[in-house]
Amino acid sequence: MNTGVLLFDEQEMLHQLTHYLPSQTPLKDFVHHNTLHAFQHLPFFEGIHQASTVFGYRVFAELDEYRQWYKKGTIDDRILRRIIAEKKGPRQVDDWMQRMKHKTYDTRQTPRIGQFRNLWKEVLKIDLNALVHPILFRVLSNYLDQGIATWSFPVACTGLLEALLELERNSASSLFRTTKVRQLFRSGSYTLTQLLDELVGNTSYYDRYVFDQQFAHPGWSGMVAAIAQQPETLLAKRPVSLHDLIVFELLLELDALEFQTKGKWAPLAPLYQGKSLGLFDPMEVTELDEVYRLWQDAFEWSYYDQVLAALKVTSHGPEAASQSPQFQTPPQFQALFCIDDRECSIRRHVEQCHPHAETFGTPGFFGVPFYYLPKGSQAYTKLAPGPVQPRHLIKERSTSERRIKLQKDVHFNKHSHNFHSGWIWSQTVGFWSAVRLVDNIIRPSMAPMASSSLNHMDPTAELIIENEHPDDMENGLRVGFTVSEMANCVANVLLSIGLTYRFAPLVYVIGHGASSINNPHYAAYDCGACCGRAGSVNARVFSYMANKPEVRALLAQKGIYIPAETQFIGGLHDTTRDDMVFFDEGLLNVENRKSHDSYVATFTRALDLNAKERSRKFESINTKKSPERVHRAVRKRSVSLFEPRPELNHATNALTVIGGRYLTRDLFLDRRSFLNSYDYRIDPEGTLLLAILRAATPVCGGINLEYYFSRVDNDKLGASSKLPHNVMGLIGVANGADGDLRPGLPSQMIEVHDPIRMFFVVEQVPEIVLQAIKSDKNVYEWYRNEWVHLVALEPRTHRFYVFSEDAFVPYEPIGQAVATAPDLLTLFEQHRDALPVMLLQNKH
Repeated sequence: MNTGVLLFDEQEMLHQLTHYLPSQTPLKDFVHHNTLHAFQHLPFFEGIHQASTVFGYRVFAELDEYRQWYKKGTIDDRILRRIIAEKKGPRQVDDWMQRMKHKTYDTRQTPRIGQFRNLWKEVLKIDLNALVHPILFRVLSNYLDQGIATWSFPVACTGLLEALLELERNSASSLFRTTKVRQLFRSGSYTLTQLLDELVGNTSYYDRYVFDQQFAHPGWSGMVAAIAQQPETLLAKRPVSLHDLIVFELLLELDALEFQTKGKWAPLAPLYQGKSLGLFDPMEVTELDEVYRLWQDAFEWSYYDQVLAALKVTSHGPEAASQSPQFQTPPQFQALFCIDDRECSIRRHVEQCHPHAETFGTPGFFGVPFYYLPKGSQAYTKLAPGPVQPRHLIKERSTSERRIKLQKDVHFNKHSHNFHSGWIWSQTVGFWSAVRLVDNIIRPSMAPMASSSLNHMDPTAELIIENEHPDDMENGLRVGFTVSEMANCVANVLLSIGLTYRFAPLVYVIGHGASSINNPHYAAYDCGACCGRAGSVNARVFSYMANKPEVRALLAQKGIYIPAETQFIGGLHDTTRDDMVFFDEGLLNVENRKSHDSYVATFTRALDLNAKERSRKFESINTKKSPERVHRAVRKRSVSLFEPRPELNHATNALTVIGGRYLTRDLFLDRRSFLNSYDYRIDPEGTLLLAILRAATPVCGGINLEYYFSRVDNDKLGASSKLPHNVMGLIGVANGADGDLRPGLPSQMIEVHDPIRMFFVVEQVPEIVLQAIKSDKNVYEWYRNEWVHLVALEPRTHRFYVFSEDAFVPYEPIGQAVATAPDLLTLFEQHRDALPVMLLQNKH
């Protein structure tokens, strides 16, 4: 039947399809990434234009939004005119200004994807999606289920098709309605290519048909592809492949056509004659596309310019900064926080509450990648950045019987799903469940069903951190670290943040996590550097390593001298509740324990202020109350079943600063900045900088772009509203019982986000920055193709150089005046929208 002349390469088609499908893994490992990673090899505007043309994604904010931002002054008129002059020429500025501000454009989209396969509906009046998807999605959800289903898939997991075949042979009913397809499936005498031949009839269109088919449900297809590539993301292993999914769907389509038409149908290809436009054929850039690009550049640089104008005021160099009052005496305590933008504000509050405190920023796994095995658990937990494959295992060894057992809500019980026991359960326990639900609405409180960052680790348990026997291995992982490995881990972190001398008696290592009672995406709220888990274990492990005398002896050989009286202590900041706990306090000496008790009051005050600052964007909280009262309201909000926004996570992120703290200590950055400490003076060749950029670029850039694309197209690139979400198989969310899995972020996480690409500012000589980013092709791709922006701050001249077209060119901020922030508490009470970058004035 095949009338095509082109050869069909099945493996190449599967490879390309996997490349373009969403790559979101199951919810337990939700790690932010560039949603349109498949186009990252292209310049940003070219890549997103392809994505929009082919798949129908919206890749910019609405045209009216840009115009409103311009009217409000969020888009600076000077910046807009400068960008038009650079892109279109000085003589074209007024003409393009008129087009951008007033011209009416048709913004409707007609994507290429789906047009070929849609002929079934247009010509034969058969909606294959409506006929096939309900069966397909239920089978996939049940097969991949991780424990939510009442009945498990009734066959051994040897692969999707094999499992379905066994089910088919041993069941009285069938997944197929026609004898022809039922017998074909049971015989196994088919291949993917043969099924396409019967349905399509021309090899020239096989690729197009499969792309149309799988992008009719990109969520499920992307999940299958991701699990096939990373089977370890499932705790209950389920062998699955994109090939098997496509074959099963083709069989279901063949069955639906046979049933609906009584066998009177023909292949699809002849109906498509004269419409040979390929998915990725050349694409025209329209005037509207150019208008969007100009608006987007102007929107972003209006913010970037503001940042650089402020940094111009503070970039007086570390030598000058060391003369400021807080550096006249050694710091009384130091604190290492994650670079996370949510930690930007808590660092500011800690420093303002205690002028002799010094804070640093570093990725929240604190340079110690490992798998973690809690006592009693059967599964390893990865505590390292997504791309890193740890070689070590940290095990929990309980030294007491006080370990808290997992609490349960009695009404969450599978007995309620049975016919007889379900009736009894609903009439008894169900009544009290309703009472408890009402009570939670009136008086929100922590419940067993809540996900708490503090439950990630038993703080009283001993951790096996040191490897005492080289042959102590488990499943290919070394149990614990050797002393030399510990020294390397600690040295790498301390060198990268520039903490190599002037140690305080107490150095806090504060990981972060989040609590949630109403959020399937809770892993996205924890630490991305810890693969979507809390950083508590990493903080304890790093502190143990840094306190070990043998490790300090090796550090001294590397030029890092930690005084004997200095002690490191781990902690955890719950960013939803603004609570903080500390670990191993009993190991502190008498003097440090006394100091620690007084510093706890500093952290408590800072947390109250941080909660007040965060509350200004929460409609349900009266921000004008005292910080203590606002903090109590924030805690209640975190455990409210009816609250879909317990926190806003990374919303409004836009900036990454890699440099000394003096650059940002006196700035109000409105919780928009990732702050990675770095001292250019100890890195003359850029070796440390390269290590930082290898981690910070994909992590910060990935977070930023997932927020960007979920914001501009929350329907296709995001998850829409979380309110109607159902958790499917504990691996993803869907709208309703039979919907496609939703990739990206729900609207409640992005509705206050400004779609701005991440802006990296690196304090280092431009030539060294260029050498560093060119040393790694994966890192360089982000900057060369402008999926993120980069500026080098020359530390000797304090001048800025923007990276553009493979080179750094000088940049002078247009906005010279930088506002000074009034009293911060008053600022929080009066403003809900994003605030400009300002100089700090008043202390708390």
